[in-house]
Amino acid sequence: MHSNWPILISAVVAAACAGQPARITVIDSQTDRGVPLVELTTTNGIVHVTDSAGVIAFDEPGLMDSDVFFNVRSHGYQFPKDGFGIAGTRVRTTRGSAVTLRIDRVNIAERLYRATGAGIYRDSVLLGDTPPTREPLLNGGVLGQDSVQIALYRGKLFWFWGDTNRASYPLGNFSMSGAVSELPGRGGLDPAVGIDLVYFVGRDGFSRGMCPIEGEPGPVWADGLVTCTDASGRERLLCHWVRVKSLGEMYEQGFAVYNDEREVFEPVRRFAKDAILYMRSHPVRHADADGDYWYFPSPFPLIRCRAEYERLLDVTEYEAFTCLRAGKRMPPEGDPIPADLVERDSSGRVVYAWKRDTAPLLQQDQTRLIDTGAMKPDEALLQLRDAATGKGVIGHAGSVFWNEYLGSWLMVVQELFGATSVAGEIWLAKAPSLTGPWRDAVKIITHDDYSFYNVKHHPYFDQEGGRVVYLEGTYTMAFSGTKVPTPRYDYNQVMYRVDLADARLGWAPGARRASPDAAEQPVDEHEQQDGADEAAAPLPRNQSGDARLEEPVHRDTPKNEPPASAAQCSPDRAVGEMRRRRGCVAPP
Repeated sequence: MHSNWPILISAVVAAACAGQPARITVIDSQTDRGVPLVELTTTNGIVHVTDSAGVIAFDEPGLMDSDVFFNVRSHGYQFPKDGFGIAGTRVRTTRGSAVTLRIDRVNIAERLYRATGAGIYRDSVLLGDTPPTREPLLNGGVLGQDSVQIALYRGKLFWFWGDTNRASYPLGNFSMSGAVSELPGRGGLDPAVGIDLVYFVGRDGFSRGMCPIEGEPGPVWADGLVTCTDASGRERLLCHWVRVKSLGEMYEQGFAVYNDEREVFEPVRRFAKDAILYMRSHPVRHADADGDYWYFPSPFPLIRCRAEYERLLDVTEYEAFTCLRAGKRMPPEGDPIPADLVERDSSGRVVYAWKRDTAPLLQQDQTRLIDTGAMKPDEALLQLRDAATGKGVIGHAGSVFWNEYLGSWLMVVQELFGATSVAGEIWLAKAPSLTGPWRDAVKIITHDDYSFYNVKHHPYFDQEGGRVVYLEGTYTMAFSGTKVPTPRYDYNQVMYRVDLADARLGWAPGARRASPDAAEQPVDEHEQQDGADEAAAPLPRNQSGDARLEEPVHRDTPKNEPPASAAQCSPDRAVGEMRRRRGCVAPP
């Protein structure tokens, strides 16, 4: 009797597998981890996309138990090509079978999983696997949502997003969605595995509005989340909000505070639509000899406000690090540049200083000043460029946080008008101080004519002393030439991680910082054009008055407390800079 057990077990297994799909797993050839967002397309155009485990459950009537050729492609990854230049392979689609395909990663960053939307582990569930998250198929009724913002508040991570799609109708939630999760090591998952989001939902179970401000019809977008204590010593969570009519036009804007009892943001102050300084982007808190401030990168951290409740609610308390004369703005496109717009000292040197009621400069603004002769190229503060080629990089949206492993500030930034997509190329750069110099950047993520915008580094997920960092962004066909969205992935958040020890970055931990004296030397324009390194051609940083150009003293975060949280306002579209100039901030 016992001798028949193997036969019986085999029969049971065969019967169980007879109805199962064929398992196809695509793994990273460097890490052997499953790769999400890999498209396998049959010769008749049937597209399957790997889930967050890198798995496809193939069960196509008529194509089972046969040889099926799949073209294999994925943003930032390459599959080997055959003699005809076709990147793909043949798979025997036997029911219950398992095939593993290896794909080579071109990206420095490793794609980990999709953090939002439906069917995150769809194929794994179909194959009977146990996903790592509690809600692997549909969480909060969310099919898609735009642009993550996060705050560390009262011991938890508070997650917020813009416009959110639902299954029951094309229009969903347009007043910000929200969720909470536990910190890693305090009940939360290892960020390499996933995030257990607990959504704020309405009676219908769908993600509800977190900033339901009454007024004119139109989406309410929020960003720039900061925490601080009020006069009573109570910790408060603040944000900036804007009600928009369209991508480039707003009805109103203001500040809001989170009501812990109602679990919504409530407006506490409105201010003029043409205000230029306010909380925005993914804030970072930093204290040095100059004081305790929240800085607001968009993507360069050139706006700040003291970390005090009443000051944060007063737009007149905000400062910009700029070379424009106090109280000045850049004139509209097409208008002449005033001869005295740029502040200079008695020696004719450009003065970069923290100034109230004065506009910060975008890279495009610098270009206008240079083109009109108001500024020399070597006087520009923002000189972000490709470290390999010296070609300029237009930083469009991102975040900046201190990194212990590098011993410097680390910027994760989305490029505008990149080589392969309008808004899908992601770079890393580092600097000795918040105000720079931000110069050499290395591309870590690329997309083929697809957008990946509003990227956000999560410092509370950093591992191995900051050597391994995590970031996410919004993956969407919006503002790209792509006409067909990627099923399930489009308009959702995708998580990546980067090992800062990767030799392709060319960075050493705790690299020696440039001296303040070196920052005073002029740039040789020929060296700059030839892509000379930063040591040979340091950025000029002229000081006068209240200029703060020295390296800041970073205040260490207590070991039992993650770094200060951040949120975002960065524009998510190719027209984002125009929107910001008009006062519009967070994406839809």
